[in-house]
Amino acid sequence: MECEPLDTCPVCATADLICGKWTILVIRDLAAGRSRFCELERSLTGISPRTLSLRLRALEEEGIVVRKTFPEVPPRVEYSLTRKGEALLPLIEDMRSYGREWLKRGEREPATAAAAVVA
Repeated sequence: MECEPLDTCPVCATADLICGKWTILVIRDLAAGRSRFCELERSLTGISPRTLSLRLRALEEEGIVVRKTFPEVPPRVEYSLTRKGEALLPLIEDMRSYGREWLKRGEREPATAAAAVVA
């Protein structure tokens, strides 16, 4: 695999985009379809309203999330993924698969065969 300079590396750019705390979980939750702010807040136990608002705004600025406001009283706002956001879903699914296979809670695989022999 060829390495690229950090400032032009697509892996680094993608990591910068999705690795903010809560960001990938917001994307994961929006994979199910449109969602309102309060639904996301409920789903992401522990996230503050301010943090959720900041994450949604950043994702909107990146073109990953679209915000739709309905002219109702009280105003209703829904968030959904754009095509650019949906393109991240296979990455999230790969992370889910990796976690299920390799990061099972309570189980640790030896780092190397030598480590297994020492243990």
